Amino acid sequence: MDILTILKLVGSLALLMFGMKAMSESLQKMAGSQLRHVLGAMTTNRFTGMLTGMFVTAAVQSSTATTLMTVSFVNAGLLTLMQAISVIMGAHIGTTVTAWIMSLGFSFNITDYVYPAFFVGIILIYMKRRRILGDFLFGVAFLFLGLGTLKATGSEMVTGEYADDIVRFFSNFNEPTFWNQLFFLLMGTILTLCVQSSAAIMAITMTLCTTGVLHIDQGIMLVLGENIGTTITSNIVAATANTSARRAAFAHLSINCLGVLWVIILLKPFFGAICHLVGFDPAMQPSAPGFAVKASVVLAAFHSAFNISNTLLLIWFVPQIEKFVCRVIKPKKQSEEEDFRLHFITSGIMKTPELSVLEAQKEIRSFAMRIQRMFGMVRDLLHEKDHTKFMKAFTRIEKYEGISDNMEIEIAKYLDEVSNAHLSDETKAKIRAMLREISEIESIGDSCYNIARTLNRRIKGKEEFTDKQYEHMTQIMQLTDDALTQMNIMLSGRKDLLDANRSFNIENEINNYRTQLKTQNISDVNDHKYTYAIGTMYMDIIQECEKLGDYVVNVVEARIGQRQKDA
Repeated sequence: MDILTILKLVGSLALLMFGMKAMSESLQKMAGSQLRHVLGAMTTNRFTGMLTGMFVTAAVQSSTATTLMTVSFVNAGLLTLMQAISVIMGAHIGTTVTAWIMSLGFSFNITDYVYPAFFVGIILIYMKRRRILGDFLFGVAFLFLGLGTLKATGSEMVTGEYADDIVRFFSNFNEPTFWNQLFFLLMGTILTLCVQSSAAIMAITMTLCTTGVLHIDQGIMLVLGENIGTTITSNIVAATANTSARRAAFAHLSINCLGVLWVIILLKPFFGAICHLVGFDPAMQPSAPGFAVKASVVLAAFHSAFNISNTLLLIWFVPQIEKFVCRVIKPKKQSEEEDFRLHFITSGIMKTPELSVLEAQKEIRSFAMRIQRMFGMVRDLLHEKDHTKFMKAFTRIEKYEGISDNMEIEIAKYLDEVSNAHLSDETKAKIRAMLREISEIESIGDSCYNIARTLNRRIKGKEEFTDKQYEHMTQIMQLTDDALTQMNIMLSGRKDLLDANRSFNIENEINNYRTQLKTQNISDVNDHKYTYAIGTMYMDIIQECEKLGDYVVNVVEARIGQRQKDA
């Protein structure tokens, strides 16, 4: 096989994969945040969950996107494991549409129609309002151009000088033995895992079968292997996620493995029924008229029949599947307090950039809640008299300050990666608001640490606050904690609780109290009620609480701006 043929094969496969990716992403942009609402609202039971997964996958033309969405929603606590399993089952049905689109490319010379699609697509791309539709047309055109080139290259290989060698290699596995079936099953799994696209391997399978290089029996084993290979993506993504997300991903793998198992046992009658349904004779010769069309149709039909039958069979056993994956995937024995990694953000979710924003929002909420816990430690530190316990608590606050810095950097890095994708203006505005939010939340962490340092300075200087100072600091810290509570309510996104005036009112109270205490402090120092040094440390703590209140208001304002744009 010459180098040009290999480059044509690789290039056409790359075109096909790029077309699938562009088409899927543009469909997701068209659907926008509605996909999230659909997944959240329409999964009340296993059957509605299945229908939701089916329609969402058919809409975005990517079972990987739906599965990654589902795993990420489980990770974020938006879906239960049982809901996720039913959605994943539905996604298996929705993804069969892709195989039928592929079979169209073998029914007629599809490449004749891609160039007008490119022309219309480029016009739409330059029209700002229709840009996403233009992206979709370009994706479809690239998909069919890649498919057409792959088909043409496959035909050249069959009629070329290396045709006999290729046919001879595959003819070694023609016998329908268990080991030959296992070979093609593993080949389909490994190729899909390597390419990370079951659609691309389906296109190769159709090309090999329609040109007669591969027998149809071998082709269906490749199709079954693709169904297992495509589940590994979600398991890779979920490897760093929480226990529920890993269980959802493992359920995805288990469902397809169970399906492949029973189909292999009943392969002869099952495949015979499909051939009878579409009017295909497995003994039909590749040279026979219409063989290419019928071979592509029977592969698409087998893919659909397998996924539909498997879903309709296993949908009744969702509770049992849930119990099984819970037994296999045990929760990690690690307390949430000591687990300082990001909980919701995983690199694999980058495959659906529009929906990655949801992950970042959940991570920001987790960040804000952790910062409030840090402030709670500072409040406890104020009244800690035991030196050993004080130093232990101070060290813990120091550790939290480092964590807050790291969390800000990691979330910002993730948002920066998301923003590099082609996003809608609405999503870009959300990312700008979230970048402001994490910057202000990290500043709250800095203020908490500054208060702790001031208290540590007091311990080292062997100074002591008066009872009145303790009382005033306790009161302003209570107001500050109330502000943080309101900020977390705003970040939770519950529409019935989005009242920004509460945050503004608390901030005004903190400002007024700070001003009052500042004036009183000057009088108390002049009246020698306490030293200037302790008065300075006292006012440093009061000032930091006031600054912290300002940062809280900045976070709330950023979130209000985002909500107003959503409305």
